[in-house]
Formats: sequence, structure tokens, C-alpha cells
Amino acid sequence: MDNYNYGDSMSSGLLAGIGVVGMLIYLAIIVLTVAGLWKMFEKAGKPGWAAIIPIYNVIIMLEIVGKPLWWIIGLFIPCVNVVVLIWVTNLLMKSFGKDTVYTVLVILFPFIIYPMIGFGSDQYQGPSAAEARGQNSFNQFKNYKNPFDEENEPPKDPTV
Repeated sequence: MDNYNYGDSMSSGLLAGIGVVGMLIYLAIIVLTVAGLWKMFEKAGKPGWAAIIPIYNVIIMLEIVGKPLWWIIGLFIPCVNVVVLIWVTNLLMKSFGKDTVYTVLVILFPFIIYPMIGFGSDQYQGPSAAEARGQNSFNQFKNYKNPFDEENEPPKDPTV
């Protein structure tokens, strides 16, 4: 009787406690993320409850950023889905007036950034507001003037 080992039951209880705490933290992260998205959807004039329905929330997100519905096909293609999701997240941040730094932050900490935008003073500025204003990396040279164009030549000196 003196050889009974109490160590196994004690470690099992400890592991169960760690598991329960981990699940509670995970649940808190999910609730914060969904609550933030809910408020962001409402700010964009869409139903907030759409944030809790899988696939439909992406459809609403595509509407918010002004992209066609066929983009959702990219979410079902392995490896392409990561690119599409990051791109849509970037456009969502731009629709609320945020820059690319917020895209990186929302990928790392969605449970902080989504509620910060959803419950904060940020306003929905329209589908991909930065793109609509022409402020994206694809047209950064939009106002570039070709030095060889005739219209860009300096005025001729009348004294010559």
C-alpha cells in the first residue's frame, strides 16, 4: 500500500486545467474577432449577423470591398486561398481608411484590430477607398510625366 503513485493523477489534473484555460482563451479570441467583424459589417451597411456564418461572411466582405463574387472561388484553391484572403483583408482595411500595416496587424492579431476598428471611430469609406482614390501600389506612377512627350517640352525661348 505504501507504493501507490499519486503523480499520474496530479499531472492529469494539471493538464486538464491547462486544456480548459486554453479553450477559454481560444473562445475569447473567437468572440472578440466575431464581435469586431460584426460591428465593421454594420458600419459598412451590411447585416452584422453575417459575421458568424461561414462563407457568407466572405461574400459580405467581398461586397464591402467592391470585388466580384467569383473571387470566392479562389478560397477553395489551395495556396491561392491564402493570397486571396490576404488581398481581401487588405482591401477591407483600405475600405476603413487603414493602410497596409493594419493588414499585417489584422493577420497577426485579428482579435485586437477588428474590435478596434468595429467599436472605434473609424468610418466605412466605400469599397477599397484607397483604390478608388488611386492610392495603391499599382498606379503609384500615375502622374509620372514622360520627359520625351512633346507636351512636356519646356517653352521655347523667343530670343533664339
